[in-house]
Amino acid sequence: MPEADLLDRIVVRPEVLGGKPVIRGMRIAVEHVLAMLAAGDAPETILNEYPFLEAADIQACLIYSR
Repeated sequence: MPEADLLDRIVVRPEVLGGKPVIRGMRIAVEHVLAMLAAGDAPETILNEYPFLEAADIQACLIYSR
């Protein structure tokens, strides 16, 4: 999937989590996903804990953090 399409998955709205970047349609902050990855969680673990996420959402968080 092109990076631009992945980045469309990340939104910033002042009324959602105080304007923190989140995965569209959800209240899952990009920083939360990145913190889980930094703590050593594998993407598969995150997807198991949050079954409504897709692998592309995790990719989008990583690209957004660049």
